[in-house]
Amino acid sequence: LRGCIGTFSAMRLHSGLREYAITSALRDSRFSPITRDEIQRLTVSVSILQGFEEARGYLDWTLGIHGIRIEFYNERGSKRTATYLPQVATEQGWDQTQTIDSLLRKGGYRAQITPETRRSIKLTRYTSQECQMSYNEYRDLLEKQSHYHGQLCKMQC
Repeated sequence: LRGCIGTFSAMRLHSGLREYAITSALRDSRFSPITRDEIQRLTVSVSILQGFEEARGYLDWTLGIHGIRIEFYNERGSKRTATYLPQVATEQGWDQTQTIDSLLRKGGYRAQITPETRRSIKLTRYTSQECQMSYNEYRDLLEKQSHYHGQLCKMQC
């Protein structure tokens, strides 16, 4: 993983992809910026989030199916949020409670996590559609489009 930043705000897909690809690649504070030398070894993944539903409790979601976003108040009384995409918990081998606890920590909760802490969160579940493309696949696509565009121009001229 070399960057992972997104938004829950609705936006135009084309401009949003451009903005968040650049932000994720260059401005994710958890990672050093991606360099030109790395690009040909990378695979880009984009997850489109959909089907948002407010859960009835912190366990009202399914591992491997739902992504989750939690809202909670930290020990200082500040409202915080954190999210995991649907695949994160299963990739890490976590159960639901471990996932919630990890998400609380990710969101900045530093106090002891108790059953009351977990019950106090507001959880929204969602699904996502993920698309991936390697640099080589991207380069091949550009070549095909360029060839097709060249053929189209010859036919129209």
